[in-house]
Amino acid sequence: MSENSPATPMGKVEIGPGEFYPVVGVGPMPAPWPTDSHFDPELLENGDRRNVLDHYRYWKVEAIVADLDTKRHDLQIAIENWQHDLNIGSIVRTANAFNVSAVHIVGKRDWNRRGAMVTDKYLQVLHHPTIADFQSWCLENEVPIIGIDNLPISTQLEDAKLPKKCVLFFGQEGAGMSDEAVAICQSVLAIRQYGSTRSMNASAAGAIAMYAWAMQHLNLST
Repeated sequence: MSENSPATPMGKVEIGPGEFYPVVGVGPMPAPWPTDSHFDPELLENGDRRNVLDHYRYWKVEAIVADLDTKRHDLQIAIENWQHDLNIGSIVRTANAFNVSAVHIVGKRDWNRRGAMVTDKYLQVLHHPTIADFQSWCLENEVPIIGIDNLPISTQLEDAKLPKKCVLFFGQEGAGMSDEAVAICQSVLAIRQYGSTRSMNASAAGAIAMYAWAMQHLNLST
């Protein structure tokens, strides 16, 4: 316990902001407020505690989305959703961090948003009820499908040349990609592992695969 932690009348200690976790965001903006249309008057008045870049502080959600739309990357992400997998939200959050052009939910429309931490508001999220529907969309839009899974047919992600325009397709935690999903992929790639476990967490695999694509197609020095 910090000696500076304030005590309540009952002797309990109140945890001060930032003692065990960082304070996120900023407080109210001092007057006079900016008048640009992308600013949100409510956030200016009450503060902005969202997990957004400092550049977007006090901005309206729609204004942030409009700005992100001007610099979306060619990468897209797809996730099978048959069992309400907890990892879906985490993959969506990482997709937001890489500013992908779209996220595809394949299967059930309702998905577990908890791990997304509201980042799906800043992305185009498309739903496809079946694998066939998703495949048709990709064919119509000329987007090659690259599966990410540890399967006997997989080749190594580290050795692969990823298309600049593509969709990385992920299966569910534990079960991995369905046979139907594997069948529509141009290729299936696996992340090289060095320990005893057969597979890694789906959201961790998603982050690694997105970074591998970025290493090939984005200037990471800027």
